[in-house]
Amino acid sequence: MTDQHLTRDEPPFLHTTTPEERNRALAILFVSLICMGAGQSVMFAILPSLVRRLGLSEFQGSLPFVVSATIWLFSSGYWGRKSDRWGRKPIMLLGLIAFGISFASFAGIADLGLHGILAVAIAYPLMIAARSLYGIFGSGTSPSAQAYIADRTTRAERTSGVATLNAAFGLGTTIGPGIGSALVVFGLFAPFYFVALVAFASAAAIWRFLPETTAPHIHAAQRKRLKWHDRRIWPFIVFGIGISTAGAVPIQTIGYLFIDVLHYSAKQAPQYTGIGMMAGAAAAIFAQLVVVQRFNLSARTLMRWGGVICILSFALFSIGRQFGPLVFALMINGLGFGMVRPGYAAAASLAVDPHEQGAIAGLTGATSGAGFIFGPMIATGLYRISPSAPYIFGGALMLACYLYALLSPHLKNAGLAAPEAEQIEEAAESQMPNA
Repeated sequence: MTDQHLTRDEPPFLHTTTPEERNRALAILFVSLICMGAGQSVMFAILPSLVRRLGLSEFQGSLPFVVSATIWLFSSGYWGRKSDRWGRKPIMLLGLIAFGISFASFAGIADLGLHGILAVAIAYPLMIAARSLYGIFGSGTSPSAQAYIADRTTRAERTSGVATLNAAFGLGTTIGPGIGSALVVFGLFAPFYFVALVAFASAAAIWRFLPETTAPHIHAAQRKRLKWHDRRIWPFIVFGIGISTAGAVPIQTIGYLFIDVLHYSAKQAPQYTGIGMMAGAAAAIFAQLVVVQRFNLSARTLMRWGGVICILSFALFSIGRQFGPLVFALMINGLGFGMVRPGYAAAASLAVDPHEQGAIAGLTGATSGAGFIFGPMIATGLYRISPSAPYIFGGALMLACYLYALLSPHLKNAGLAAPEAEQIEEAAESQMPNA
């Protein structure tokens, strides 16, 4: 098939499968990605208490995420490109299996450290190593899943499809704290082992039931590799790093805020943190399944209005000193980022050609990793100065992203037109040779 055919509005998949098959594929992906969202929220809800009980600092508690996110920054793009050549399904399987192994290993090592079987000086580096497995291999699931959806949607359906995937992750983050609260009675790490089992079951479901009848792009290696400095996408990369860094601030600090400012005990804090995170995740799901789907908002509209809502949430965080206002701030934050993230991902997807969908999904996924490199370090450092300081920083950063979305020619026209062949060739010529 020629490049001219590949740039048409209707992907070849529309002519090789039925709508029922595509809906079944989306449902399988939706359920599988819930697992990863649940795992993340379980981790963030329990980690502050674990850090306190192990005698670690806030920065040490964030370091496993920083290391994993640093690896993710480079590996996500790699797996995205590989999904263009090997197919989406193998990369999704690899990522889910690695996620399960990483989660179970992290819990097992932390449990040994908590009971004194392993010295903390030994357990802590091993916990970082276990989390790094997720950064190395687990980073392939999200870009390959997004590319799978991009392969199977028209331009008009792209924002809705990407929002649905985000909603799957969001639903997982919503039910994750509930799972944690229910299972923690069997032990602090019981939720970790449960999530790992669900990850393995999800991988089995994808292997057995997920259809992938279209061949990988076998000629992708002969084309120029999509780079972050490609003129079509580098503004999206800058914007993505900004929103991801801001989005990491409340996730990394809210548990400590409940312990240090609201004076909940280390045993109470996971439950209250879980309630707050469930409220934020529920608001994100509402944004992705109701606001995006019902009102059919454009990618740039989601980016702009979502940014405004995020700025408001950070203002509420900075002044809130009671449980109710802080939970409300988490809900507003979830609503805002529930609009910004699918808008951003869909706009970047629409800026490139079909054969580049895995690569662009990998690059946008890498921006999430970048956010968790800078966000935790900045947030925990500012938290030591003042509990309000991280949220003032987050609000200022989101304001900068909002202004950038208004002023950047690429972002203010995001998703309005398909890339022209001449622009694609010009962009390819502008790329530097591979290192």
